[in-house]
Amino acid sequence: MNISRRTALAGLATTAVASQLPTGTARAEAASPAWKDIPPGQRKTLLRWARDTWRSLDAMSHPSTGLVADNIDGELSTRSGYTSPTNIGGLLWSALVARELGILSAADASYRIKLTLASLARMERHEPSGMYYNWYDENTGALLHTWPENGNPIDPFVSSVDMGWLGAALWVVANGDPSNRAAALALFEPMRWDVFFDRDFARKPGANYGGFYTSRPNRDGVVEKVPMNGVGGDPVWYTATHHYDTAISEARMVTYLGIMRGQIPAGAYFTTWRTFPEDWTWPEMPPVGEDRSYYGVDVYEGAHTYRGMHIVPGWGGSMFEELMPDLFVPEAEWGPRSWGVNHPLHVRAQREHGLLDARYGYWGFSPCSNPAGGYREYGLDMLGLNPEGYFSDQEKTDYHWDNPPQTYGDGVVTPHAGFLGMMYEHKEGLRNLQKIETELRCYGKGGFFDAASTRSGQVARRYLSLDQSMVMGALGNILLPGGMRRWFATAEVEKTLRPVIGVEVFGAGLVR
Repeated sequence: MNISRRTALAGLATTAVASQLPTGTARAEAASPAWKDIPPGQRKTLLRWARDTWRSLDAMSHPSTGLVADNIDGELSTRSGYTSPTNIGGLLWSALVARELGILSAADASYRIKLTLASLARMERHEPSGMYYNWYDENTGALLHTWPENGNPIDPFVSSVDMGWLGAALWVVANGDPSNRAAALALFEPMRWDVFFDRDFARKPGANYGGFYTSRPNRDGVVEKVPMNGVGGDPVWYTATHHYDTAISEARMVTYLGIMRGQIPAGAYFTTWRTFPEDWTWPEMPPVGEDRSYYGVDVYEGAHTYRGMHIVPGWGGSMFEELMPDLFVPEAEWGPRSWGVNHPLHVRAQREHGLLDARYGYWGFSPCSNPAGGYREYGLDMLGLNPEGYFSDQEKTDYHWDNPPQTYGDGVVTPHAGFLGMMYEHKEGLRNLQKIETELRCYGKGGFFDAASTRSGQVARRYLSLDQSMVMGALGNILLPGGMRRWFATAEVEKTLRPVIGVEVFGAGLVR
């Protein structure tokens, strides 16, 4: 193992990176309580939120196809007219959580899942890889070629990250609903995750493409190749300029699925950037870290510094990037010196940013509906590698590590980020969401609306099925013994993934 320590950031020259918090510190202070230790009053509140959240997902679901719309208005009356593999996967795991929480009967949950799987079985897909395209009509299951909203053409595209969530959901259903196991596996087993894997990527053994088109799109930045690693089929057009090459990303689920199926090498887990190398001059924040090696791959275990913490950043610094895969894979348990340190610190950073630094009074920053209209990416700029930044406010207040802003603007919080964070800060997370409900009035008959501005009081009065599904998944992990993770992290998955995740030591920790 080759280890070289970088000079610390200006002003921190005498500090050292705590590569691991003292035993028990991160988990004891930040992890949510065991499901059986939640006080009855809190459990009642969480169950109310779960029931209302399921109501929005139910309203988004077409009764004939079992497919869930991408979004619906705040009155639960008008569905979007389109759906994606991520949306469909989210409905599947949410139905299981709703069953376990007593919101649905076992028979009703199984029927709904069966209906959805039957629609998936007859929907058009990329047959050589077993992967689905990105946009369908939830009313019929037909592949969309034009946008329902404006009639613009849609190029047939297969998204790696979206397929990761459908793949995870099918595996969860196979292990969580015996009556639908065979149907779920019939869709899951033909999926070839190596169709996304680029072995010619600059860092070996490779990285995942953002996806591919099955006909030449009218745009630049694509490359024509035959699907790799024996998948075969007609040529496709890969997103040549778009790879998922950061470790803190929702796209790591694709790597997990490929490793557990033996289709992507374990070393690919380590080719993604923790931070960019210390000698790169263009990133906005210089990293602090060490060089290490795992599975024959050299890794710079870098971290960014914020409020006395070293935290491994994502592309945009959002809760979604950090914690969505953790809904399924017990990352903090399997990687106690990596995710077991970084997850609690990321949640703490989001809380301290919202309450102490920006003084919004609330926290939870992640891509969501923009209360002013449309959709936007929100996050913590200081925890992002993207030089253009995800920001926590409408004004896009830029964070400079050597001259941080003294004031912020109209912060935008999204409840799904608060629920993800509650998996690690239960009491603080519960208090935050209660304030978002009552003070920001970001709540309707379908549960929490998608987002709210903390100063103007604007609310994005609609529901997104993906975000509502993350709420259901987080509540499942908080309220249920074993949570959703018990359906994903089977003994066979643990045997394959845990040794890979468990060996790593992130550069995360407290500054001391």
